[in-house]
Formats: sequence, C-alpha cells, structure tokens
Amino acid sequence: MTSNLAGKRVWVVGASSGIGAATARTLVERGAHVAISARRDTELREVAGSAMTVAVADVADRASVDFAATQVREALGGIDMVIINAGFWEQMDATEWDRDLFERHVQVNLLGMNNCVGAVLPQMVADGAGTIVGVASVAGYRGLGGAEAYGATKAAQINMLEGMRVALRRKGVRVVTVCPGFVKTGLTESNTFPMPFLIEAGEAAESICRGLERGQMEIVFPVPMAALMKVARLLPVRLWALLFGRAT
Repeated sequence: MTSNLAGKRVWVVGASSGIGAATARTLVERGAHVAISARRDTELREVAGSAMTVAVADVADRASVDFAATQVREALGGIDMVIINAGFWEQMDATEWDRDLFERHVQVNLLGMNNCVGAVLPQMVADGAGTIVGVASVAGYRGLGGAEAYGATKAAQINMLEGMRVALRRKGVRVVTVCPGFVKTGLTESNTFPMPFLIEAGEAAESICRGLERGQMEIVFPVPMAALMKVARLLPVRLWALLFGRAT
C-alpha cells in the first residue's frame, strides 16, 4: 500500500545521525522527497547518498537556519513538512550548577526549535498548509535528577508545540509532538545509568513515520515507556520526589 508520505517534501533537521538519520532514510523508503540538515557536512552526505538534499545548518544560528531553509525550498520546490530533531544532552549535577551547560541546552533544544519554526511557519501559514513535527522527549513529562537542563527544555518544547497546535488549528498547519523514550544513539551511548525499554534508532524512525501516516498529533514510544511516563505525570509532587529520591 502506498504511504501517504509519498511525494511529500520533508526537511529533517538534526539528521546527521541517530533518530534524524534513521527517520530521513525511512521517509525516503516511503516515497518522500527529503532534505536533511545538521552542522556536520561529511556525516550528512554519508546519510544522504544520492537520495537526499543536503543543507548544512547550525540550529543555534538563526541566519544559518534561514539560509538552509531557502536551499531546501529551492531544491525540493517547497517544504510540506519539517521534522525538528536537533538536540543536545549532557547530564548535570545540580549540586554543582553549571550555568554554561544549562544555557547550551536552551540554545540548541529550545531556541534551535524556535529558529526552525520561524524559518518555515510564515510560508506554511500563507499557503494554508504544512506540518511541523517537533521532537521533544518523555523527559519533559516530569523532573528527573541529572536532567535538569535537558528536561526543562523538553518540557518547554512540549508546551510550545501544544500551544502552536491550538493557535494554528484553523490555519491549515498541523503540529505534531514526538516524545521518544530511550533510543540507542550517540546522545545516549555515554549514559551510565539504567535506560529501560531502550530501542534502536530504526525502531524510533518507524514509530515516527507510522504515527505521521496515521495523522497522530502526539507520537510517544516505546509503548511501555510511554505508559510509564504518562502515569508518572499524575503522581503528586511529594510522592514523585520521594520515589525518585529513593531510585537515585
């Protein structure tokens, strides 16, 4: 059966490795016309081969993102969907607060998403069509020790995307929130703590594309982690702090 992603012009930001690279490849397999961006040109070209357009961009640099968006529009003839996947993660120690590390998370994860949205949304609103897919994380559902910076930016992304979904509902622009659990990528390979329900990047890509095909507004995976974190959101603050304090 033909995928409803076939023929779509999709820009995947943060696609030089991990979830982004796997998603770009899966989109091509489903017949989409794909352009990919990240900071690393060599890695991007290895992912792209002859099947994708490459536009180098640093999401923390607004001018860089705007220029890449222009390149993608020229190459693909327009942008029907953007998947904003670029992200930064490094574990924090709240007892030795690192302001620079916190700021780096904000620059890449939150302001980077802002830069990407700003590069595509005006045209989508003018056209009355388009899809913005933001990759956040289940880490944004509750506060986790060691993820004070990462979790804060992911919570902000979830809230931002939800607000956009409400505001853009009548403008023809769809907004999709993706919240992965633990995925085996370069960002997680240095983690020394347990990562329950860890999945491969290819599995994550399949979940994302399947959710897009189904028209889901929120795509959360893997299922056991999704269920666990959904329940965690309902726990009282005192109980959450007690349980997590014992776990760590």
